[in-house]
Amino acid sequence: MSPVLFETRGNIAIITLNRPERRNAINAEAGHALAEAVARLEADDALQIGILRGEGAVFCAGMDLAAFTEGKVEELLFAEGGFGGLTESHRSKPIIAACHGAALAGGFELALGCDMIVAEEGCRFGLPEVLRGLVAGAGGALRLASLIPPARARELLLTGRLFDTAEAWDLGLIARRAEAGQAFDAALALAEEVAKNAPLALRETLRLSREIERRAVDPLWEENARTLKAVMASEDAAEGARAFLEKRAPAWSGR
Repeated sequence: MSPVLFETRGNIAIITLNRPERRNAINAEAGHALAEAVARLEADDALQIGILRGEGAVFCAGMDLAAFTEGKVEELLFAEGGFGGLTESHRSKPIIAACHGAALAGGFELALGCDMIVAEEGCRFGLPEVLRGLVAGAGGALRLASLIPPARARELLLTGRLFDTAEAWDLGLIARRAEAGQAFDAALALAEEVAKNAPLALRETLRLSREIERRAVDPLWEENARTLKAVMASEDAAEGARAFLEKRAPAWSGR
């Protein structure tokens, strides 16, 4: 079974993360498959918009930490287009993240890399990388700090705490809220509203709406990569991953 599914409904692409047994955590295979799906949406002139969703209980729990311990992080985080071919991609077509259950760490970074988030009530969000000796280097630290007030962004990033749909709405991170179990339906309704509009107008409006973020964030990706690589090579990062997999508290060394 493919770790990422691709289907269409009219001029809407539906991309489904399909590792429910791993809470849709992204390993190397899933990362490549997601990048291919994003590229397929972008290349197909018959498609206007995409929806990114997750199969099973959650949207996405982030990067599969087993990939970290197996030494496959480079191909996951530093491939063309960034994590999943999405977080650093320059797309001409919008993607809506339909979030349910939880969107954590790299999963939240995938959602932030989309153009709109639709979330059902009770969904949990967060960038808990500091709890694992890492940084939110797939766009989380950069994007969150550019999207919400800096003090709120730093509080979330430096504590690694989780927050719910209501708080995400108050912070302006969510385009639409949905009742429990209705995230995909709400995202599909939004996609249908968007997809009926003129293709050229949509592309140019999307481009202009992204321009401020691009000017703020794009020049920092190189620094982001340097920082992420340095932190990932630290003893604390290795300890954080081991502690998580072994279900124990980490013993930090500061190195």
